[in-house]
Amino acid sequence: MKKRYSYLIKPLQKLIDIILINLIVYLISDKDYLNFSFLTYITLFWLVTSYLFGFYKVYRFTNNLRVLTLLVKQFLIFTLGYFTYFGIFREGEVVHNQFLILASIFLGITFVKYLWFFLLNKYRALGKNYRTTVVLGFDDSSKNIIKLFNSKSNLGYKFLGFFSDKEYKIKEYLGEFNDIYQFVEDNNVDEIYCALSILDRNQIKKINKFAIEKNIVLKLIPNSNELYSKSQKAEYYNDSLLVLNVKKLPFEFSENFYVKRVFDIFFSLFVCVFILSWLIPVLWVLVKLESKGPLIFKQGREGLNGEEFVCYKFRSMKMNNLSDKIHATKNDTRVTKIGAFLRKTSMDELPQFFNVLFGDMSVVGPRPHLESLSLEYQKDVDDYLKRHIVKPGITGLAQISGYRGEIKKRSDIKNRVRLDIFYIENWSFFLDIKIIIQTVLNVFKGEEKAY
Repeated sequence: MKKRYSYLIKPLQKLIDIILINLIVYLISDKDYLNFSFLTYITLFWLVTSYLFGFYKVYRFTNNLRVLTLLVKQFLIFTLGYFTYFGIFREGEVVHNQFLILASIFLGITFVKYLWFFLLNKYRALGKNYRTTVVLGFDDSSKNIIKLFNSKSNLGYKFLGFFSDKEYKIKEYLGEFNDIYQFVEDNNVDEIYCALSILDRNQIKKINKFAIEKNIVLKLIPNSNELYSKSQKAEYYNDSLLVLNVKKLPFEFSENFYVKRVFDIFFSLFVCVFILSWLIPVLWVLVKLESKGPLIFKQGREGLNGEEFVCYKFRSMKMNNLSDKIHATKNDTRVTKIGAFLRKTSMDELPQFFNVLFGDMSVVGPRPHLESLSLEYQKDVDDYLKRHIVKPGITGLAQISGYRGEIKKRSDIKNRVRLDIFYIENWSFFLDIKIIIQTVLNVFKGEEKAY
């Protein structure tokens, strides 16, 4: 397994840009107008806008014109944000040297951006920071990509060879289509390029599944008349050669993980401080009056990567030996009166916000299952284990869509898993917000399966 440090490049670029911007502002600004709040504002504004508009999405195949376009767009947006601060917080003040500051920032960031671009290309031309590649299929399009790999060393691709069911008497021929799977595992291949004109739908589906399982980048080489799906992103190598990149899942991008985690922490703290702080003492009295046992019910559930964690709930049943084996059913005699109310309003799930703070769960995600039930569901539902690539949630897309509570028939769990996988593949911050809002509305509206 090759050691990778490429993941450090973008964070380092961001850090250097932020230091440069703050240094320019500090050195040139009139000190009467300089304060910590302004430096914090421009730092956060730069980071947020650069993320939203893809300023740091520069890849090994990106050309100079694309870099310039990103610079101009980011600078125009930053300029608007820069003057917006003074329009809102210092209305009417004349800010000295602002044009000199902005010009210096633009020139400084441009110099650093192209310096990174130049140094990385030189570094890759020396055979460093490379990606090992293979090609599946051998047609005119794949021949072009192979020619590019062999002639443009600064792109940082190490071409190992190609696979084809038609045998070729050249050293780059590695074997038939089915030979690729073992070869890729034995040689730490980073990227697979597939010729769409040669491979059929089933072959593409099979290699795509393999690439996902092995965390390998899959790219498609199309004909000019191919139709592309939303899950594929067009990329141009050497300005003219079109390649389709099979998009990663949203949670494969670290920035999405951090956005979700930060939101989870703040939202959970709000619930714990303003709701659970007074609700726990009240419920402790009510639950204790009706039945013996603790207020908090603890149960092992499957979490991220299938690892077990202790899930917390307000106890809604009398103490029994079946709680770890079967879900509650309609008119379940184990459920207490106060427990029925808690389950009907979903208040029994509120202690799971502590699970979120501990990092075992997320506010939104697939619901965690018992290990015994999970093993049973795996037999009936394809791709069931995909649910485990994200943290389980207190609420989820399946729950607001009517698939919660008791599993009565096989289609219930199939539909639940289908929606869970859709959520994982199409996650966005606003989808989480939408699910949370709908969950709150369902609590007030009441749900048929909340028992």
